[in-house]
Amino acid sequence: MTDDDTTDRGNIIEFVSLSAGGQGFCVEITSIREIRRWSQVTALPFSEDSVLGVMNLRGAVIPIVDLAGRLGLGTTEIGSRNIVVVVAIGSRIMGLLVDSVSEILSVNSETIRPNPTLRRDGGTSHVTGLLPVEDVMLRVLDLSALFANEGEEAA
Repeated sequence: MTDDDTTDRGNIIEFVSLSAGGQGFCVEITSIREIRRWSQVTALPFSEDSVLGVMNLRGAVIPIVDLAGRLGLGTTEIGSRNIVVVVAIGSRIMGLLVDSVSEILSVNSETIRPNPTLRRDGGTSHVTGLLPVEDVMLRVLDLSALFANEGEEAA
């Protein structure tokens, strides 16, 4: 093994690719705890539109969020083929309803392209970059940025 091989391995990031709202995204595998089939949730009154309710996951009650709705891509039509990706964001555990989960991608961090768009409000984007995979570009999601408001309210 050469020093170059060691350096290359240090730049490898693993993502899980998924689809929400008809769009391709990827999330770092280190934030994913579990991938499950959709099952009914208990609705919560007065919750944000993208919060579908809560699910009992081995004794822990976790919120389930429609990822497409959270991203402003419309509401997901829920069916038996939907997937719930259970993620850890800091100390919080939640489920993300997605259309599908595709594959695990091991990529060199240098292949991730910067996000060329700027938010109108000047804030940081929840899309940290773009990952070219075959003939599509997957959006790299920063779940901490996407759910930052909930963390601030809870603190």
